[in-house]
Amino acid sequence: MEKIVRLNMTKREIIEQAMPRTYRNFAGRALTSKIISTEVPASCHPLGQKNKFVIATGMFAGTAFPCSGRISVGGKSPLTGGIKESNAGGTAGWKLSRLGIKAIIIEGLPPKDEDLFLLKLNGDKNELIKAGELRRFGTYKLAKELRNRYGENIGIIAIGPAGEMMLSAAGVAVTDLEGNPCDYAGRGGMGAVLGSKKIKAIIIDDKNSEKEFMFHDRKEFIRISKSVAEKLIGEKKILRKYGTSVEINESNALGYLPTKNFRKGQFDGIDKISGETMHAIIQQRGGMHSAPCMPGCPIGCKQTYLDNKGKYLTSGLEYETIALLGSNCCIDDLDAIAKMARLCDDYGLDTMEMGVAIGVAMEAGLLSFGDADGAISLLEKIHDGTPLGRIIGNGAEVTGKVFGIQRVPAVKGQSLAAYDPRGNKGMGVTYMSSPMGADHTAGCVIPGRTGFDTTKQYNLLEPYGQEELSLDLQIMAAAIDSMGICFFIGLNPDMLHTLADLHRARYGLNTTFDDIVKLGKKVLEMEHRFNLAAGIVPLHHLPDFFEEEPLIPHQTVFNVPFKEIFKAMRKKINISNFSSK
Repeated sequence: MEKIVRLNMTKREIIEQAMPRTYRNFAGRALTSKIISTEVPASCHPLGQKNKFVIATGMFAGTAFPCSGRISVGGKSPLTGGIKESNAGGTAGWKLSRLGIKAIIIEGLPPKDEDLFLLKLNGDKNELIKAGELRRFGTYKLAKELRNRYGENIGIIAIGPAGEMMLSAAGVAVTDLEGNPCDYAGRGGMGAVLGSKKIKAIIIDDKNSEKEFMFHDRKEFIRISKSVAEKLIGEKKILRKYGTSVEINESNALGYLPTKNFRKGQFDGIDKISGETMHAIIQQRGGMHSAPCMPGCPIGCKQTYLDNKGKYLTSGLEYETIALLGSNCCIDDLDAIAKMARLCDDYGLDTMEMGVAIGVAMEAGLLSFGDADGAISLLEKIHDGTPLGRIIGNGAEVTGKVFGIQRVPAVKGQSLAAYDPRGNKGMGVTYMSSPMGADHTAGCVIPGRTGFDTTKQYNLLEPYGQEELSLDLQIMAAAIDSMGICFFIGLNPDMLHTLADLHRARYGLNTTFDDIVKLGKKVLEMEHRFNLAAGIVPLHHLPDFFEEEPLIPHQTVFNVPFKEIFKAMRKKINISNFSSK
Protein backbone atom coordinates (compact mmCIF):
# COMPACT_ATOMS: atom_id res chain seq x y z
CA MET A 1 0.00 0.00 0.00
CA GLU A 2 1.42 3.36 -1.06
CA LYS A 3 1.34 5.98 1.66
CA ILE A 4 1.81 9.65 2.43
CA VAL A 5 3.92 10.92 5.31
CA ARG A 6 2.57 14.17 6.77
CA LEU A 7 4.66 16.31 9.06
CA ASN A 8 2.86 19.12 10.84
CA MET A 9 5.52 21.49 12.14
CA THR A 10 3.06 23.45 14.27
CA LYS A 11 2.09 20.32 16.21
CA ARG A 12 5.44 18.52 15.72
CA GLU A 13 3.41 15.54 14.60
CA ILE A 14 4.23 12.90 11.98
CA ILE A 15 1.37 10.87 10.53
CA GLU A 16 1.47 8.07 7.98
CA GLN A 17 -1.70 7.62 5.96
CA ALA A 18 -2.84 5.53 3.05
CA MET A 19 -2.94 7.44 -0.20
CA PRO A 20 -6.27 9.32 -0.23
CA ARG A 21 -8.61 8.26 -3.01
CA THR A 22 -8.51 11.72 -4.61
CA TYR A 23 -4.73 11.44 -5.05
CA ARG A 24 -4.37 7.79 -6.09
CA ASN A 25 -4.12 8.32 -9.84
CA PHE A 26 -1.44 10.98 -9.49
CA ALA A 27 2.34 10.84 -9.12
CA GLY A 28 5.38 13.07 -9.56
CA ARG A 29 4.54 16.56 -10.77
CA ALA A 30 0.86 15.69 -11.13
CA LEU A 31 0.74 14.71 -7.47
CA THR A 32 2.63 17.74 -6.11
CA SER A 33 0.44 20.08 -8.16
CA LYS A 34 -2.73 18.22 -7.17
CA ILE A 35 -1.87 18.42 -3.46
CA ILE A 36 -0.93 22.10 -3.67
CA SER A 37 -4.06 22.95 -5.70
CA THR A 38 -6.26 21.08 -3.23
CA GLU A 39 -4.69 21.97 0.11
CA VAL A 40 -2.93 25.34 -0.30
CA PRO A 41 -4.85 28.64 -0.60
CA ALA A 42 -3.57 30.36 -3.75
CA SER A 43 -3.52 33.70 -1.92
CA CYS A 44 -1.22 32.52 0.89
CA HIS A 45 2.29 33.81 1.50
CA PRO A 46 4.85 31.32 0.13
CA LEU A 47 6.81 31.39 3.40
CA GLY A 48 3.75 31.41 5.63
CA GLN A 49 1.71 29.00 7.70
CA LYS A 50 -0.61 27.90 4.88
CA ASN A 51 1.91 26.96 2.22
CA LYS A 52 3.06 23.34 2.06
CA PHE A 53 6.26 21.68 0.92
CA VAL A 54 5.55 18.51 -1.02
CA ILE A 55 7.81 15.76 -2.35
CA ALA A 56 6.43 13.06 -4.64
CA THR A 57 7.89 10.11 -6.49
CA GLY A 58 6.88 9.06 -10.00
CA MET A 59 4.66 6.27 -11.24
CA PHE A 60 7.52 3.85 -11.82
CA ALA A 61 9.89 4.80 -8.98
CA GLY A 62 11.87 1.85 -7.67
CA THR A 63 11.25 -0.29 -10.75
CA ALA A 64 13.61 -1.39 -13.51
CA PHE A 65 12.43 1.25 -15.97
CA PRO A 66 15.42 3.48 -16.79
CA CYS A 67 15.69 7.02 -15.42
CA SER A 68 12.47 6.68 -13.42
CA GLY A 69 13.76 7.69 -9.98
CA ARG A 70 13.34 11.46 -10.07
CA ILE A 71 11.46 13.26 -7.31
CA SER A 72 9.18 16.24 -7.77
CA VAL A 73 9.29 19.05 -5.22
CA GLY A 74 6.28 21.34 -5.11
CA GLY A 75 4.77 24.31 -3.32
CA LYS A 76 3.81 27.92 -3.85
CA SER A 77 6.96 29.61 -5.10
CA PRO A 78 8.49 32.57 -3.26
CA LEU A 79 10.17 33.50 -6.55
CA THR A 80 7.19 33.49 -8.93
CA GLY A 81 4.28 33.75 -6.49
CA GLY A 82 2.61 30.86 -8.32
CA ILE A 83 2.60 27.09 -8.20
CA LYS A 84 5.96 25.43 -8.65
CA GLU A 85 7.33 22.00 -9.40
CA SER A 86 11.04 21.38 -9.62
CA ASN A 87 12.50 17.90 -9.96
CA ALA A 88 15.79 16.19 -9.28
CA GLY A 89 17.60 12.90 -9.65
CA GLY A 90 19.76 11.34 -6.96
CA THR A 91 18.90 8.43 -4.68
CA ALA A 92 15.90 9.87 -2.78
CA GLY A 93 13.20 8.72 -5.20
CA TRP A 94 14.52 5.16 -5.25
CA LYS A 95 14.77 4.98 -1.46
CA LEU A 96 11.36 6.54 -0.81
CA SER A 97 9.77 4.02 -3.15
CA ARG A 98 11.43 1.15 -1.24
CA LEU A 99 9.75 2.48 1.91
CA GLY A 100 6.39 2.63 0.13
CA ILE A 101 6.26 6.42 0.49
CA LYS A 102 4.58 8.12 -2.45
CA ALA A 103 4.63 11.63 -1.03
CA ILE A 104 5.87 13.72 1.88
CA ILE A 105 3.80 16.75 2.91
CA ILE A 106 5.34 19.25 5.34
CA GLU A 107 2.84 21.80 6.65
CA GLY A 108 2.47 24.46 9.30
CA LEU A 109 5.22 26.52 10.90
CA PRO A 110 7.12 26.07 14.15
CA PRO A 111 7.58 29.05 16.50
CA LYS A 112 9.86 31.76 15.11
CA ASP A 113 12.51 31.14 17.74
CA GLU A 114 12.54 27.39 17.11
CA ASP A 115 15.73 25.80 15.88
CA LEU A 116 16.27 23.44 12.94
CA PHE A 117 15.07 19.85 12.64
CA LEU A 118 15.81 16.68 10.73
CA LEU A 119 13.03 14.43 9.46
CA LYS A 120 14.24 10.82 9.52
CA LEU A 121 12.28 8.16 7.62
CA ASN A 122 13.15 4.48 7.92
CA GLY A 123 9.95 2.51 7.45
CA ASP A 124 9.65 1.50 11.10
CA LYS A 125 9.84 4.71 13.09
CA ASN A 126 9.72 8.17 11.57
CA GLU A 127 11.41 10.78 13.74
CA LEU A 128 11.64 14.55 14.04
CA ILE A 129 15.09 15.29 15.47
CA LYS A 130 16.32 18.63 16.78
CA ALA A 131 19.36 19.77 14.81
CA GLY A 132 20.32 23.28 15.88
CA GLU A 133 23.98 22.28 15.76
CA LEU A 134 23.68 21.96 11.97
CA ARG A 135 22.71 25.59 11.43
CA ARG A 136 24.67 27.29 8.63
CA PHE A 137 26.18 24.00 7.48
CA GLY A 138 26.80 23.89 3.76
CA THR A 139 25.25 20.91 2.02
CA TYR A 140 28.59 19.11 1.58
CA LYS A 141 29.53 19.35 5.25
CA LEU A 142 25.96 18.46 6.16
CA ALA A 143 25.89 15.36 3.95
CA LYS A 144 29.19 14.14 5.40
CA GLU A 145 27.97 14.66 8.97
CA LEU A 146 24.63 12.93 8.38
CA ARG A 147 26.24 9.96 6.64
CA ASN A 148 28.65 9.60 9.57
CA ARG A 149 25.70 9.61 11.98
CA TYR A 150 23.18 7.48 10.14
CA GLY A 151 25.14 5.39 7.65
CA GLU A 152 26.83 5.74 4.27
CA ASN A 153 23.82 4.47 2.32
CA ILE A 154 21.17 6.94 3.42
CA GLY A 155 19.51 9.29 0.94
CA ILE A 156 19.41 12.98 1.86
CA ILE A 157 17.18 15.86 0.76
CA ALA A 158 18.53 19.09 2.24
CA ILE A 159 18.92 22.84 2.18
CA GLY A 160 21.98 25.02 2.61
CA PRO A 161 22.36 28.39 4.34
CA ALA A 162 20.35 30.09 1.54
CA GLY A 163 17.32 27.99 2.41
CA GLU A 164 17.74 28.72 6.11
CA MET A 165 17.73 32.45 5.26
CA MET A 166 14.64 31.84 3.10
CA LEU A 167 16.19 33.45 0.02
CA SER A 168 14.00 33.16 -3.04
CA ALA A 169 16.71 31.54 -5.19
CA ALA A 170 17.28 28.71 -2.68
CA GLY A 171 17.04 25.19 -4.05
CA VAL A 172 16.76 21.71 -2.60
CA ALA A 173 19.78 19.38 -2.77
CA VAL A 174 19.54 15.61 -3.21
CA THR A 175 22.51 13.29 -2.66
CA ASP A 176 23.77 11.25 -5.58
CA LEU A 177 25.09 7.69 -5.68
CA GLU A 178 28.39 8.86 -4.15
CA GLY A 179 26.66 10.81 -1.37
CA ASN A 180 27.41 14.23 -2.86
CA PRO A 181 24.59 16.81 -2.53
CA CYS A 182 24.79 17.96 -6.14
CA ASP A 183 21.49 16.89 -7.70
CA TYR A 184 19.17 19.84 -7.39
CA ALA A 185 15.52 20.75 -7.50
CA GLY A 186 16.86 24.22 -8.08
CA ARG A 187 14.21 26.38 -9.62
CA GLY A 188 11.51 28.44 -7.95
CA GLY A 189 12.87 28.87 -4.43
CA MET A 190 11.64 25.58 -2.96
CA GLY A 191 14.62 25.59 -0.59
CA ALA A 192 13.21 28.73 1.02
CA VAL A 193 9.86 26.98 1.58
CA LEU A 194 11.59 24.05 3.30
CA GLY A 195 13.64 26.56 5.29
CA SER A 196 10.47 28.29 6.47
CA LYS A 197 9.38 24.94 7.94
CA LYS A 198 12.74 24.77 9.82
CA ILE A 199 13.64 21.44 8.20
CA LYS A 200 17.37 21.26 7.46
CA ALA A 201 17.28 17.78 5.92
CA ILE A 202 15.16 14.72 5.26
CA ILE A 203 17.03 11.47 5.85
CA ILE A 204 15.82 8.34 4.05
CA ASP A 205 17.09 5.06 5.46
CA ASP A 206 15.83 2.09 3.46
CA LYS A 207 18.24 -0.58 4.71
CA ASN A 208 15.50 -2.61 6.40
CA SER A 209 13.01 -2.27 3.58
CA GLU A 210 11.58 -5.38 1.98
CA LYS A 211 9.17 -3.58 -0.31
CA GLU A 212 7.89 -5.69 -3.20
CA PHE A 213 6.38 -4.01 -6.23
CA MET A 214 3.24 -5.35 -7.82
CA PHE A 215 2.92 -5.68 -11.59
CA HIS A 216 -0.02 -6.65 -13.75
CA ASP A 217 2.42 -8.12 -16.29
CA ARG A 218 5.94 -8.20 -14.87
CA LYS A 219 7.40 -9.93 -17.94
CA GLU A 220 6.07 -7.24 -20.29
CA PHE A 221 7.21 -4.46 -17.97
CA ILE A 222 10.75 -5.86 -17.92
CA ARG A 223 10.72 -6.33 -21.70
CA ILE A 224 9.78 -2.68 -22.28
CA SER A 225 12.33 -1.49 -19.73
CA LYS A 226 15.17 -3.46 -21.32
CA SER A 227 14.21 -2.26 -24.80
CA VAL A 228 14.24 1.40 -23.74
CA ALA A 229 17.55 0.97 -21.85
CA GLU A 230 19.22 -0.60 -24.88
CA LYS A 231 17.93 2.19 -27.09
CA LEU A 232 19.22 4.87 -24.73
CA ILE A 233 22.66 3.25 -24.57
CA GLY A 234 22.83 3.38 -28.36
CA GLU A 235 21.37 6.84 -28.90
CA LYS A 236 22.86 8.85 -26.01
CA LYS A 237 26.59 8.29 -26.61
CA ILE A 238 27.26 12.03 -26.97
CA LEU A 239 25.53 12.80 -23.67
CA ARG A 240 27.48 10.00 -22.04
CA LYS A 241 30.76 11.45 -23.33
CA TYR A 242 30.21 15.19 -22.79
CA GLY A 243 27.09 15.51 -20.65
CA THR A 244 24.73 18.39 -21.37
CA SER A 245 27.77 20.65 -21.79
CA VAL A 246 27.86 19.43 -25.40
CA GLU A 247 25.14 22.05 -25.98
CA ILE A 248 27.58 24.93 -25.36
CA ASN A 249 29.15 24.72 -28.81
CA GLU A 250 25.81 23.87 -30.42
CA SER A 251 23.99 26.85 -28.90
CA ASN A 252 26.87 29.16 -29.77
CA ALA A 253 26.89 27.95 -33.40
CA LEU A 254 23.12 28.42 -33.60
CA GLY A 255 23.42 31.90 -32.11
CA TYR A 256 21.28 31.70 -28.97
CA LEU A 257 23.91 31.20 -26.25
CA PRO A 258 23.24 33.91 -23.59
CA THR A 259 26.17 36.31 -23.61
CA LYS A 260 26.76 39.53 -21.65
CA ASN A 261 23.39 39.62 -19.90
CA PHE A 262 21.59 38.36 -23.03
CA ARG A 263 23.09 40.95 -25.39
CA LYS A 264 24.49 38.46 -27.87
CA GLY A 265 23.93 34.87 -28.91
CA GLN A 266 27.59 34.02 -29.38
CA PHE A 267 30.58 34.20 -27.04
CA ASP A 268 34.15 35.07 -28.05
CA GLY A 269 35.57 32.79 -25.35
CA ILE A 270 33.59 29.75 -26.45
CA ASP A 271 36.61 27.49 -26.94
CA LYS A 272 37.57 27.89 -23.27
CA ILE A 273 34.20 26.78 -21.85
CA SER A 274 32.90 24.23 -24.38
CA GLY A 275 31.88 20.70 -23.51
CA GLU A 276 34.81 19.40 -25.52
CA THR A 277 37.22 21.51 -23.49
CA MET A 278 35.62 20.38 -20.25
CA HIS A 279 35.90 16.75 -21.35
CA ALA A 280 39.62 17.21 -22.02
CA ILE A 281 40.17 18.83 -18.60
CA ILE A 282 38.29 16.03 -16.83
CA GLN A 283 40.37 13.37 -18.59
CA GLN A 284 43.62 15.19 -17.92
CA ARG A 285 42.90 15.55 -14.18
CA GLY A 286 41.52 12.05 -13.67
CA GLY A 287 37.88 12.91 -13.13
CA MET A 288 34.92 10.90 -14.44
CA HIS A 289 33.26 12.05 -17.66
CA SER A 290 30.24 9.76 -17.30
CA ALA A 291 28.21 8.67 -14.29
CA PRO A 292 24.51 8.09 -13.54
CA CYS A 293 22.72 10.62 -11.36
CA MET A 294 20.26 8.01 -10.06
CA PRO A 295 19.90 4.23 -9.82
CA GLY A 296 18.95 2.66 -13.13
CA CYS A 297 20.21 5.40 -15.45
CA PRO A 298 21.94 4.04 -18.60
CA ILE A 299 22.66 7.52 -20.00
CA GLY A 300 25.26 8.67 -17.47
CA CYS A 301 25.39 12.35 -18.47
CA LYS A 302 26.92 13.41 -15.15
CA GLN A 303 30.63 14.12 -14.71
CA THR A 304 33.07 14.56 -11.83
CA TYR A 305 35.10 17.75 -12.20
CA LEU A 306 38.39 18.00 -10.27
CA ASP A 307 40.32 21.18 -9.58
CA ASN A 308 43.84 21.79 -10.89
CA LYS A 309 45.28 19.91 -7.89
CA GLY A 310 43.20 16.81 -8.57
CA LYS A 311 40.72 17.44 -5.73
CA TYR A 312 36.97 16.89 -6.20
CA LEU A 313 35.21 20.17 -6.94
CA THR A 314 31.75 19.42 -8.31
CA SER A 315 29.62 16.94 -10.23
CA GLY A 316 27.19 17.45 -13.06
CA LEU A 317 28.51 20.70 -14.47
CA GLU A 318 25.64 21.21 -16.90
CA TYR A 319 25.00 23.34 -19.94
CA GLU A 320 22.73 25.82 -18.17
CA THR A 321 25.24 26.34 -15.35
CA ILE A 322 28.18 26.88 -17.72
CA ALA A 323 26.21 29.21 -19.99
CA LEU A 324 24.66 31.42 -17.31
CA LEU A 325 27.60 31.61 -14.92
CA GLY A 326 29.98 31.65 -17.90
CA SER A 327 29.11 33.29 -21.21
CA ASN A 328 26.21 35.29 -19.75
CA CYS A 329 28.71 36.91 -17.37
CA CYS A 330 31.52 36.90 -20.00
CA ILE A 331 33.55 34.52 -17.81
CA ASP A 332 35.70 32.14 -19.87
CA ASP A 333 37.42 30.20 -17.08
CA LEU A 334 35.96 26.72 -16.53
CA ASP A 335 37.70 26.34 -13.17
CA ALA A 336 36.07 29.57 -11.97
CA ILE A 337 32.68 28.44 -13.28
CA ALA A 338 33.08 25.08 -11.56
CA LYS A 339 34.00 26.83 -8.30
CA MET A 340 30.88 29.01 -8.57
CA ALA A 341 28.78 25.92 -9.23
CA ARG A 342 30.29 24.27 -6.14
CA LEU A 343 29.49 27.33 -4.02
CA CYS A 344 25.90 27.38 -5.30
CA ASP A 345 25.49 23.67 -4.49
CA ASP A 346 27.06 24.11 -1.06
CA TYR A 347 25.05 27.21 -0.14
CA GLY A 348 21.87 25.71 -1.63
CA LEU A 349 21.28 28.02 -4.61
CA ASP A 350 19.93 27.63 -8.14
CA THR A 351 22.91 28.06 -10.48
CA MET A 352 20.69 29.43 -13.26
CA GLU A 353 19.10 32.12 -11.11
CA MET A 354 22.54 33.04 -9.75
CA GLY A 355 24.09 33.30 -13.24
CA VAL A 356 21.40 35.73 -14.35
CA ALA A 357 21.44 37.67 -11.05
CA ILE A 358 25.22 38.12 -11.30
CA GLY A 359 24.77 39.26 -14.90
CA VAL A 360 22.28 41.87 -13.69
CA ALA A 361 24.72 42.93 -10.96
CA MET A 362 27.37 43.37 -13.65
CA GLU A 363 24.87 45.43 -15.64
CA ALA A 364 24.47 47.62 -12.55
CA GLY A 365 28.24 48.18 -12.33
CA LEU A 366 28.79 46.28 -9.08
CA LEU A 367 31.51 44.39 -10.92
CA SER A 368 32.73 44.20 -14.50
CA PHE A 369 31.63 41.64 -17.06
CA GLY A 370 34.23 38.88 -17.09
CA ASP A 371 35.28 39.42 -13.45
CA ALA A 372 35.36 35.82 -12.21
CA ASP A 373 36.91 36.69 -8.84
CA GLY A 374 34.26 39.34 -8.29
CA ALA A 375 31.49 36.88 -9.14
CA ILE A 376 32.88 34.34 -6.67
CA SER A 377 33.11 37.06 -4.01
CA LEU A 378 29.49 38.01 -4.68
CA LEU A 379 28.37 34.42 -4.09
CA GLU A 380 30.38 34.28 -0.86
CA LYS A 381 28.47 37.34 0.38
CA ILE A 382 25.28 35.28 0.09
CA HIS A 383 26.72 32.70 2.48
CA ASP A 384 27.74 35.48 4.88
CA GLY A 385 24.20 36.90 4.83
CA THR A 386 25.29 40.45 4.08
CA PRO A 387 22.65 42.86 2.72
CA LEU A 388 24.22 42.67 -0.76
CA GLY A 389 24.39 38.88 -0.51
CA ARG A 390 20.72 38.67 0.42
CA ILE A 391 19.80 40.87 -2.55
CA ILE A 392 21.63 38.62 -5.02
CA GLY A 393 20.36 35.51 -3.24
CA ASN A 394 16.79 36.61 -3.89
CA GLY A 395 17.36 36.34 -7.63
CA ALA A 396 17.66 38.37 -10.79
CA GLU A 397 14.41 40.33 -10.57
CA VAL A 398 15.03 41.53 -7.00
CA THR A 399 18.60 42.44 -7.93
CA GLY A 400 17.33 44.50 -10.88
CA LYS A 401 14.75 46.31 -8.78
CA VAL A 402 17.18 47.20 -6.02
CA PHE A 403 19.76 48.61 -8.43
CA GLY A 404 17.33 50.22 -10.88
CA ILE A 405 18.18 47.97 -13.83
CA GLN A 406 15.65 47.52 -16.61
CA ARG A 407 17.54 44.81 -18.47
CA VAL A 408 16.46 41.84 -16.34
CA PRO A 409 15.95 38.56 -18.24
CA ALA A 410 13.08 37.09 -16.21
CA VAL A 411 9.44 36.08 -16.60
CA LYS A 412 6.99 35.65 -13.69
CA GLY A 413 9.85 36.58 -11.36
CA GLN A 414 12.11 33.73 -12.47
CA SER A 415 15.24 34.16 -14.57
CA LEU A 416 15.40 32.87 -18.11
CA ALA A 417 17.20 29.62 -18.77
CA ALA A 418 20.19 29.43 -21.10
CA TYR A 419 18.46 29.95 -24.45
CA ASP A 420 18.02 33.46 -25.85
CA PRO A 421 14.40 33.65 -27.07
CA ARG A 422 15.31 35.73 -30.13
CA GLY A 423 17.47 32.90 -31.47
CA ASN A 424 15.19 30.13 -30.16
CA LYS A 425 11.68 31.51 -30.43
CA GLY A 426 9.99 28.29 -29.41
CA MET A 427 11.76 28.48 -26.07
CA GLY A 428 10.60 32.08 -25.78
CA VAL A 429 7.01 30.84 -26.01
CA THR A 430 7.70 28.36 -23.21
CA TYR A 431 9.08 31.16 -21.02
CA MET A 432 5.93 33.23 -21.63
CA SER A 433 3.26 30.56 -21.34
CA SER A 434 4.49 27.96 -18.85
CA PRO A 435 2.87 28.08 -15.40
CA MET A 436 6.39 27.65 -14.01
CA GLY A 437 7.92 30.93 -15.19
CA ALA A 438 10.95 31.01 -17.49
CA ASP A 439 11.76 27.32 -17.08
CA HIS A 440 13.22 25.52 -20.12
CA THR A 441 12.40 22.05 -18.76
CA ALA A 442 8.69 22.92 -18.82
CA GLY A 443 8.72 22.73 -22.63
CA CYS A 444 12.22 22.26 -23.95
CA VAL A 445 12.37 23.44 -27.56
CA ILE A 446 15.62 22.50 -29.29
CA PRO A 447 16.51 22.02 -32.97
CA GLY A 448 15.00 18.90 -34.49
CA ARG A 449 12.36 18.41 -31.80
CA THR A 450 8.78 18.12 -33.03
CA GLY A 451 5.33 18.37 -31.53
CA PHE A 452 2.55 15.81 -31.82
CA ASP A 453 2.55 16.21 -35.61
CA THR A 454 5.96 14.70 -36.34
CA THR A 455 5.76 15.66 -40.03
CA LYS A 456 6.08 19.35 -39.17
CA GLN A 457 9.57 20.82 -39.04
CA TYR A 458 10.29 24.13 -37.32
CA ASN A 459 12.84 26.85 -37.95
CA LEU A 460 13.43 28.32 -34.51
CA LEU A 461 14.26 31.74 -35.99
CA GLU A 462 10.85 32.00 -37.66
CA PRO A 463 7.93 33.38 -35.63
CA TYR A 464 5.12 31.15 -36.83
CA GLY A 465 4.45 27.66 -35.53
CA GLN A 466 6.50 28.14 -32.37
CA GLU A 467 3.41 28.44 -30.19
CA GLU A 468 2.15 25.03 -31.33
CA LEU A 469 5.55 23.39 -30.86
CA SER A 470 6.04 24.84 -27.38
CA LEU A 471 2.56 23.90 -26.13
CA ASP A 472 2.91 20.34 -27.45
CA LEU A 473 6.24 19.96 -25.65
CA GLN A 474 4.82 21.47 -22.46
CA ILE A 475 2.09 18.81 -22.49
CA MET A 476 4.66 16.04 -23.04
CA ALA A 477 6.93 17.42 -20.31
CA ALA A 478 4.07 17.62 -17.79
CA ALA A 479 3.22 13.98 -18.49
CA ILE A 480 6.82 12.77 -18.24
CA ASP A 481 7.44 14.81 -15.06
CA SER A 482 4.37 13.11 -13.59
CA MET A 483 5.92 9.72 -14.36
CA GLY A 484 9.05 10.78 -12.44
CA ILE A 485 11.20 10.18 -15.50
CA CYS A 486 14.13 12.18 -16.87
CA PHE A 487 13.09 13.79 -20.15
CA PHE A 488 16.37 12.69 -21.73
CA ILE A 489 14.64 9.37 -22.40
CA GLY A 490 12.78 11.22 -25.16
CA LEU A 491 10.37 14.14 -25.29
CA ASN A 492 8.36 12.87 -28.24
CA PRO A 493 5.11 11.06 -29.15
CA ASP A 494 6.86 7.69 -29.49
CA MET A 495 7.92 7.82 -25.85
CA LEU A 496 4.38 8.67 -24.75
CA HIS A 497 3.17 5.54 -26.59
CA THR A 498 5.84 3.54 -24.75
CA LEU A 499 4.77 5.01 -21.41
CA ALA A 500 1.17 4.03 -22.12
CA ASP A 501 2.34 0.44 -22.76
CA LEU A 502 4.42 0.54 -19.59
CA HIS A 503 1.52 1.86 -17.53
CA ARG A 504 -0.72 -0.99 -18.75
CA ALA A 505 1.93 -3.56 -17.84
CA ARG A 506 2.37 -2.08 -14.36
CA TYR A 507 -1.20 -1.36 -13.35
CA GLY A 508 -3.40 -3.46 -15.63
CA LEU A 509 -5.42 -0.47 -16.80
CA ASN A 510 -6.44 0.15 -20.40
CA THR A 511 -4.08 3.13 -20.67
CA THR A 512 -3.72 4.69 -24.13
CA PHE A 513 -1.53 7.32 -25.73
CA ASP A 514 -4.48 9.73 -25.49
CA ASP A 515 -4.67 9.11 -21.73
CA ILE A 516 -1.02 10.14 -21.33
CA VAL A 517 -1.65 13.30 -23.35
CA LYS A 518 -4.76 14.07 -21.27
CA LEU A 519 -2.66 13.72 -18.12
CA GLY A 520 -0.18 16.33 -19.38
CA LYS A 521 -3.00 18.71 -20.27
CA LYS A 522 -4.72 18.18 -16.94
CA VAL A 523 -1.54 19.03 -15.03
CA LEU A 524 -1.03 22.27 -16.99
CA GLU A 525 -4.65 23.32 -16.57
CA MET A 526 -4.51 22.62 -12.83
CA GLU A 527 -1.33 24.69 -12.45
CA HIS A 528 -2.63 27.62 -14.50
CA ARG A 529 -5.86 27.65 -12.46
CA PHE A 530 -3.89 27.89 -9.22
CA ASN A 531 -1.82 30.72 -10.67
CA LEU A 532 -4.88 32.62 -11.82
CA ALA A 533 -6.38 32.33 -8.33
CA ALA A 534 -3.06 33.74 -7.06
CA GLY A 535 -3.41 36.70 -9.43
CA ILE A 536 -1.02 35.45 -12.13
CA VAL A 537 -2.34 35.45 -15.69
CA PRO A 538 -1.52 32.45 -17.91
CA LEU A 539 0.46 34.39 -20.53
CA HIS A 540 3.16 36.99 -19.91
CA HIS A 541 5.23 39.16 -22.24
CA LEU A 542 8.99 38.80 -22.33
CA PRO A 543 11.01 41.81 -21.12
CA ASP A 544 10.81 44.63 -23.66
CA PHE A 545 14.38 44.41 -24.91
CA PHE A 546 13.77 40.98 -26.42
CA GLU A 547 11.11 42.51 -28.67
CA GLU A 548 13.05 45.71 -29.42
CA GLU A 549 16.76 44.91 -29.56
CA PRO A 550 18.05 42.68 -32.42
CA LEU A 551 20.13 39.73 -31.28
CA ILE A 552 23.68 39.41 -32.53
CA PRO A 553 24.40 37.50 -34.85
CA HIS A 554 20.91 36.99 -36.30
CA GLN A 555 19.71 40.59 -36.07
CA THR A 556 16.30 39.23 -35.08
CA VAL A 557 13.91 40.22 -32.31
CA PHE A 558 11.34 38.04 -30.57
CA ASN A 559 8.23 38.43 -32.70
CA VAL A 560 5.96 35.42 -32.16
CA PRO A 561 2.51 37.06 -32.15
CA PHE A 562 1.09 37.28 -28.63
CA LYS A 563 -2.41 36.55 -29.88
CA GLU A 564 -1.24 33.36 -31.62
CA ILE A 565 0.30 32.07 -28.38
CA PHE A 566 -2.91 32.86 -26.51
CA LYS A 567 -4.96 31.14 -29.22
CA ALA A 568 -2.78 28.01 -28.99
CA MET A 569 -3.17 27.94 -25.21
CA ARG A 570 -6.95 28.16 -25.52
CA LYS A 571 -6.94 25.35 -28.08
CA LYS A 572 -4.54 22.94 -26.38
CA ILE A 573 -5.11 23.44 -22.63
CA ASN A 574 -8.53 25.14 -22.50
CA ILE A 575 -7.50 28.31 -20.68
CA SER A 576 -10.75 29.94 -21.83
CA ASN A 577 -12.51 27.81 -19.19
CA PHE A 578 -10.36 29.04 -16.31
CA SER A 579 -11.92 30.55 -13.26
CA SER A 580 -10.25 32.46 -10.44
CA LYS A 581 -12.47 30.71 -7.90
